[in-house]
Amino acid sequence: MLIQVKLFAVAKQRAGQSTIVVELPQHATLRELREAIYDQHPRLADLLAHVRFAVNSDYAADESLIPEGAEVACIPPVSGG
Repeated sequence: MLIQVKLFAVAKQRAGQSTIVVELPQHATLRELREAIYDQHPRLADLLAHVRFAVNSDYAADESLIPEGAEVACIPPVSGG
């Protein structure tokens, strides 16, 4: 299945676009998404240990399944104050 991932902040800057498309097997987890991004979008690889993912507007753990057609967002840490 193809998953469209919305990118924010530094992830968006590194990718040079606001969304990426990642190919995953059916019933994939966020951990598998993280690994696929590492392979398919190497410009984001060094960020992956620090980002959180949200599925359908809710933060989700790496073990969470990604439903087909889900809205997935990649949210890097934010600093400042």
